[in-house]
Amino acid sequence: MTRPSEARIDLDALRHNAALLRERHGGRLLAVLKADAYGHGAAACARALQERCDGFAVAFLDEALALRAAGVRAPLLLLEGVFDAAELDAAAAQGLWIVVHHEAQLRLIESAALPPASLAVWLKMDSGMHRAGFAPEQVRAAHARLRACGAVASLTLMSHFARADEPDCDATPRQLQVFEEATAGLAGERSLCNSAGLLAWPQARRDWARAGIALYGADPIPGGGHGLRPVMTLQSRVFAERWLAPGEALGYGGLFVASAPTRVGLVAIGYADGYPRAAATGTPVAVDGRLTRTLGRVSMDMMTVDLTGLPDAGIGSRVELWGPQVDVNEVARRAGTIAYELLCNVKRVPRRYAEAAPA
Repeated sequence: MTRPSEARIDLDALRHNAALLRERHGGRLLAVLKADAYGHGAAACARALQERCDGFAVAFLDEALALRAAGVRAPLLLLEGVFDAAELDAAAAQGLWIVVHHEAQLRLIESAALPPASLAVWLKMDSGMHRAGFAPEQVRAAHARLRACGAVASLTLMSHFARADEPDCDATPRQLQVFEEATAGLAGERSLCNSAGLLAWPQARRDWARAGIALYGADPIPGGGHGLRPVMTLQSRVFAERWLAPGEALGYGGLFVASAPTRVGLVAIGYADGYPRAAATGTPVAVDGRLTRTLGRVSMDMMTVDLTGLPDAGIGSRVELWGPQVDVNEVARRAGTIAYELLCNVKRVPRRYAEAAPA
């Protein structure tokens, strides 16, 4: 018998989310597949989405080359751009689109001996996040220099929102205004919306959206009621059980002490598989479809859940750590982190791909 932990990937839910996001945006959609599709498997997700998206985005060249090797021929955008002249040559040879967000990358293109019209460039402006991109007063000059490069076939203007997941914050409208003023009259398509921007800021929708976390069903604005379906179900099974008497402590550090007779289920999954060690007692889980809670500290390979109120549950019971019943955002909140980190950190457990959600 193999260890019963797995990450089940619902490709039908993935396609549903892509269609919903594309319709909501109204323009074209790039599906962000960086970090192995946020832990969901980039090649499998790309194949599932090839009819639902207009292209894909990854962080850097090696991620793009892996997709090309897997047979993905759709447009692929390098969000970090290229790091040297050899990467620029490789990007051009593979027909990759590249982000240019600082002076050194611009100079690489100006000095490169590339075939005419061989590059699609996305020029990134820093509209207020202050992480990457040309300053507003630099954008027009950078735009003109790129247009003067014979290798550049097209230019798309882009920026990135820092606080789009805060619908009541005025940071996004300020960024939008800065972008519009700095790029007024410049030729090229536009791309502003990440997942939260797409869902919460209709005034920011332009030619291209870049959907990341929402594509995988983790709503970047929890409680938003956006109709997204979770794509990953992280699950395992109970493989041992015991009773704790009142006053008995459980697990490393004795963090949970029973106040009443407590039936404990031992589950074959832990922080080495990607479940967060910081998730405290009380973090929701579902056992055989019924909600209960974690108990004590998560171990490397195992964790413990409360079976006291579930008399029919026991050895062999299915445990959902997150998925359709247990919101990954809530698990992340209990662990003091974000859903992005949890999904990206899933490892060691096999992925099982399915066309529909588990029963």
